[in-house]
Amino acid sequence: MTDAPPPCSLSLLEDLIARARRAGADAADAVLVDGVSLSVAWRLGALERLERAEGGDIGLRVLLGHRQAMVSSADRSSAALNDLVERAISIARTVPEDPYCGLADPSQIVANPPPIDCRDPHEPSAETLTEMVQTAEDAARAVPGVTNSEGAEAGWSLTTVIQAASNGFSHAYERTGASLAVSVIADGGSTGMERDYDYTAAVFREDLRDPAEVGQVAGDRAVRRLDSRRPRTLKAPVVFDPRVARSLVGHLLGAINGASIARGTSFLKDAMDTDVFAPGVTITDDPHRPRGLRSRPCDGEGLVTRPMDLIDAGRLTTWLLDLRSARQLGLASTGHATRGTASPPSPGASNVYLRAGKLTPTALMADIQEGLYVTELAGQGVNMITGDYSRGAAGFWIENGEIAYPVSECTIAGTLREMFRNCTAADDLVLRYGTDSPTLRVDGMTIAGA
Repeated sequence: MTDAPPPCSLSLLEDLIARARRAGADAADAVLVDGVSLSVAWRLGALERLERAEGGDIGLRVLLGHRQAMVSSADRSSAALNDLVERAISIARTVPEDPYCGLADPSQIVANPPPIDCRDPHEPSAETLTEMVQTAEDAARAVPGVTNSEGAEAGWSLTTVIQAASNGFSHAYERTGASLAVSVIADGGSTGMERDYDYTAAVFREDLRDPAEVGQVAGDRAVRRLDSRRPRTLKAPVVFDPRVARSLVGHLLGAINGASIARGTSFLKDAMDTDVFAPGVTITDDPHRPRGLRSRPCDGEGLVTRPMDLIDAGRLTTWLLDLRSARQLGLASTGHATRGTASPPSPGASNVYLRAGKLTPTALMADIQEGLYVTELAGQGVNMITGDYSRGAAGFWIENGEIAYPVSECTIAGTLREMFRNCTAADDLVLRYGTDSPTLRVDGMTIAGA
């Protein structure tokens, strides 16, 4: 985060807001986003793609009483800005009134947002990224049993975001991101082929996992899936590998999003201050984590952000609220507004993680006579209104507390309410992404196979 917006960019937004006010807007805010990215793709030992892109966008929101409109443009010429204002005002005059829209009161705006370490000062060269993908794919293809590759990709990006509003809010930050992914195929001959992958992402490139390790893991995962079987149909414990367990945390975030609660379209709409998870589960949102992929010192409306336990020892403590959803519910914003150039603010979480439990993954599975260890999920069979859950799955069968053999072509089903309540966390939490979880065990799920 920078201490102050770049003067030229901030003045551009202030001028745009002033034009909107002169054109009749009662209030206005604006967002400017500039981005630079570099990406490299490598497949079967050869460079497949090298791209560098630069671009930007500017968005304007105007409010006329209880009507609002949002428009955006990549053109920042004076004539284009005038057109932007005219279009926004014209749209705002025709849309229905929204009694809940509006900017923050000046007294709500954060005065001294904390510094967030989210800008890597070192831009990698194309040669550096090329070396990363080559190393990763070479390591994956060197695993015995790997016969083909879908390739490796590495990327780096720098995003500059500047915001200003007629209520006095102004804020700017720069964020970098780096990533590496590799996907390979193993061939089991008459038993068919299997694909798997691994990836790593971070704000600072130095925090990425070693490319050779990423490739090795991808290759090992693909080979382990060979000779898979369809399990029989039964009700049994399901253990979610961390890379898929975090999807359950994502379902919680969708269910407690203030917009869904205000519309009454969440299965948790009446669950505030009740036990939603098992007593041993705590889920934390930490917007101030140094080098966090979703860290932010203030939210998209200029309000203070703070770490909070969304789930505290199983109990649901809060919704994710921006100003609009908070007004609908008669509550105060929780500082969860997110913002883009083409749409008004909406609720969204930052760095969220389910805290580690006390058992190792091995101990978590030790008493399972039969069950499923899930490493991959498919399909979108999650109903956020009812909480019904049904998704395709692949992974490994558990027998007598140990991994026995790979399985595929099966479905796991239940309801999110029961899954949350029957959830137990292992002790292997690693904070790698914007949403993180340790290995999770969920008892009593239906596994549908042969």
